[in-house]
Amino acid sequence: MGTFDWKVIYDNFPFLMKGLLTTVELAIIGITGGLLLGIIVGMARLSSKKIIYYPATLFVNFFRSLPLLLVIFWFYFLVPLLAGRPMGDFFSASVAFIVFEASYFAEIIRAGIQSISKEQMQAAYSTGFTYGQAMRYIILPQALRNMVPSLLTQSVVVFQDTSLAYVIGVREFLRSASIVDAREMRSLELYAFIGVIYFVICYTMSKMSKRLEAKRGMAK
Repeated sequence: MGTFDWKVIYDNFPFLMKGLLTTVELAIIGITGGLLLGIIVGMARLSSKKIIYYPATLFVNFFRSLPLLLVIFWFYFLVPLLAGRPMGDFFSASVAFIVFEASYFAEIIRAGIQSISKEQMQAAYSTGFTYGQAMRYIILPQALRNMVPSLLTQSVVVFQDTSLAYVIGVREFLRSASIVDAREMRSLELYAFIGVIYFVICYTMSKMSKRLEAKRGMAK
């Protein structure tokens, strides 16, 4: 193996950064799409109407009971089948991440909404607000502030999980490193570099989450 040589990182830096960009893009899509779908599902989980509550509950329990890797495989083969044409590995992985992460974001949303006192909803009704207006202007803004630390923590998990897209051929950060390693045979340097980048990004996000949690605790 020889001595530890960072030259392999320098020589392949643009290629590795392209993989990191793909990882970031996939994480942003999974977080944004998962959060938007999670808000809908989380609110549906609080509905008193069985026709809304039970499908949402089934969705959450079903996907939270499955490994993400299996969900990625499902959508990799299922999406092209339903569409009738190939959709590409990145698109299939994006759909899988959105649906899977929505089941986790939904529970965070549900807990956040339940943390707001019922008196605030009653006060909104007394001023003439509809349920939708009360949720949009009063309940959700407060709930989202309470949920920020948990949402950031889940976002860290999403970023880490993007490496699983490797298995269906998405050229994300880890796969980019493996391609370089197959050519350069410098596993130690490449995977050490990958580990450092993941650590820096995830540690930074975790510190932000803890700081926000501390500020929220002081504000109470």
